[in-house]
This record gives sequence, C-alpha cells and structure tokens, in this order.
Amino acid sequence: MSSPITLSNFNSIDFTVILNAVMQQASQPLTALQTKQTNLAMENNAYGVLASRLGSLETAAAGLSTSSAVTQYTSTLSDAGSVAVTANGDAVPGTYDVIVNRLAKSQVTASSSSTADADTIAVATGGSLTIGGVAVTVSGSLTLAALAKQINSTANIPVTASVVQSAPGAFRLVLTSTNTGAANAFAMTNGLTGGSGVAFTDPPAQDAVDALATINSLAITSSSNTLTSAIPGATLSLLHADPLKTTTVTVAADDSSTITNVKTFVSAYNDLMKFVSDQSTAAANGEPGTLAHEALLRQARGALRSALGGSYGSSTFAHLAEIGIGFNQTGLLTLTTAALSSALSQDRASVVALFSGTATNSDGFTNGAFGTVQSAIDEFTRAGGFVASAQSQLTAQGSRLDTQIGDMQGRLAVQRAALQQQYIAADQAMTQLKSQSGTLSSMSTTQTAAR
Repeated sequence: MSSPITLSNFNSIDFTVILNAVMQQASQPLTALQTKQTNLAMENNAYGVLASRLGSLETAAAGLSTSSAVTQYTSTLSDAGSVAVTANGDAVPGTYDVIVNRLAKSQVTASSSSTADADTIAVATGGSLTIGGVAVTVSGSLTLAALAKQINSTANIPVTASVVQSAPGAFRLVLTSTNTGAANAFAMTNGLTGGSGVAFTDPPAQDAVDALATINSLAITSSSNTLTSAIPGATLSLLHADPLKTTTVTVAADDSSTITNVKTFVSAYNDLMKFVSDQSTAAANGEPGTLAHEALLRQARGALRSALGGSYGSSTFAHLAEIGIGFNQTGLLTLTTAALSSALSQDRASVVALFSGTATNSDGFTNGAFGTVQSAIDEFTRAGGFVASAQSQLTAQGSRLDTQIGDMQGRLAVQRAALQQQYIAADQAMTQLKSQSGTLSSMSTTQTAAR
C-alpha cells in the first residue's frame, strides 16, 4: 500500500479519507472474489470431511463383508499351563482334550574342549567345519568368538552358534539347530586345523526330537511345538509336557465380535448422516460453503440406502431388516441386538451369506450387503471418484481465483498510487492558491491604509 498523503494543513480537505473511500469502492469486485475464494475453501474442506466419513463407513463395511470377518470364534482352556490356542474364521466349534507327552526340541551340540578366553586365544587357523552338509571354511587365525560369528554368517547354515561359559575360565562353542524336530538334526565333520583346537564328542547335549501329543485320543507327531492342523481352524501351541495332565480346549462361535462390528458400522453410518443433516441446517441458516445443494451428497445417501435395503440371497434371511438392522423414522440406522443374536443362533450360515454373499465382483467386492456397500462407497472415495473429482474442480477454481485476485490487486495498487499523486498535486495547488490569496489580501490592506 502507498504511503499516506502528507497534507499541507493550509486547506480543510482530507485527501486521505477521500482516497480510502474511492479505493474502497473500487475494491468491491476484489472483495467479492475473495469472498468467493473463502467459500470455495470451505466447500473443499466439507468435501474432505465427507470423504473421511465415507472412508470410516467403508472400513466398517469391510469388517463385515467376508465370511471369516462375520464368523468369529473364541477358544477357552481348562488350564493355560500346557497349551495355548488361537481360533480363526475357519474353526470348527467343539471340545478337544489335549495331552502334551513331549515337546519338540532342537539338537544342541557343545564342544567337549574349552578355552580360558573366548576373545584372545586362537582355536583354529585353517581347515573347515562341516555342519549339516554346509562347510565353514577357516582361513586365518580365529578365536572361539570369531569362529561362532563366522558360523552364523555362513549362508544356509542349519544352526546358530554361541559361546557359553560353562565354568570359571572355561568357554565352549555351542551349536543349536535352527528348527526343532528330528528331521532337523545335524551331523558334523570337524576338519579345523591349527590353534588350540575345538573338539566335539557324541552324543549331543540335547537330541532333536519331535513333539508328541494326544488330541481326543488321536496321537499327533510334529516337528514343531506349533500345531496348525491338529484342531480345525485353530493354532495350538504346546507349552509344557505332562503326560498325566489333560487340558480341555473349547472352541465356540463368538457372536460378540460380530455384534461389535455391526455396531461400529451403524455408528459410522449415522455419523455420515449427521454430517449430511448438519450441512442442510447450515445452508438453511445462510452459512456459505456447504454441500447441502450438491447432487453428489444426495447420490451418496441414495446409493447407501439402496445397498442397505437390498435383497441378498434366498436363504432364511435375505434382508438386513430381518436380522435387526434397519432405519428409524429420522433415517438413521438402528440395531436390535437381540434380533441379530437370534438370527445367528437360528441360521448362522444364512447371516454370513447375507453379509458377505457368495461371489466377488470384478472390483474385488463381495456380493453380500456389506460388499455392496463397499462397492457403492468406492465410487465416491477412490482416486478419480466423485469426491476427488469435485475437490479437483474446486481446487482448479481456487487457482483461477488466485490469479484473478492477484491481477486485480496489482491494478488497484496502480490506481491507488496514481490517485495519491493526483491528490498530492491538488493539495499543493490549493496551498499555493491560498498563499497567493493571502498575499493579495495583505497588499489590499496596505493600499487602503495608505489612502
């Protein structure tokens, strides 16, 4: 902005006030553009909130659109000391008596020789140590700790090496098979030369053995203590061996997870509807930058209501309203928990089919109720979708307005500077005229007095 006009104080005209008034009038188109720019930014922000609400709803729908997500299982143990169990969506409800006769173990082989120090005494200067068919070649002086490091850095070696202090002044090399089970036992060929030497003798400190368990009187053998197929749809971890102890594992459907997921979806849907309602209220109150009159908002609401009110499958339950998920008089989604629990007990497979459908479309969404909801929302939220396109248009309009505003501000600055110079010149001219008037008046008074 130009500097204020300095007045001569010889006249009573305040040219600064005049200049500001003229520029205020001239700036009205600029103010209109700036207001429009602010409204566009508010509208763009509203689209951002809409995208966030739609995204939350889409995530909640995804949590109900697959059979495994709908059918959750929980497992309980009569005693947690011997085993642990985790059930997944493919579990088979039932009771399983588990006896852990033996845990799977890794082979552990320790050197029979020892050194007084692990870091300074050379135990080998050449040769090789073959472990499970993999050769560790030594070329140069190696301490016990360096030998362990070289073993661990050898590709495809089936063991891990460590140095253990077995007694004061006695350090030994310990080799442990990477995996448990008899199939992972390893043989050794010691061809190390030089140094103080490293000797190994049979038998190993611990043999590699398989786990032995009994589940519902069926003998199970496993190279691992993690059993993934002994109980259908569950992972059983063997923790402690006790042939005299029976642990009862119970696998049952967990309806609470499904109900919680439905509640999450209902809440997300109602949050979206509240946003839609708030936009209408704001527009009715004359607030700018709302989406109340945007067709996209009505399209989203209509697509969702259509998806949630549709018919899916031909089983016992084909509509969400039949299992307690429906709309109230204000258009909000409601859940009757008792009705959903009853439906799950009556025909769980039908509820699963209603939620997740029986097929997947080309976009990767299932053809059940919640897969259809996902597909409907995706039209709005995906890259290049309706919301992104609307925001891109608003951003483009904002960029054009930035250019127009910048250009207009430049023109107004030029206009202000020109007017300022004109008013300064006018002030100077008026000052000069007033001065001349004073001189003439003084001369007249002098002439009158002389007469």
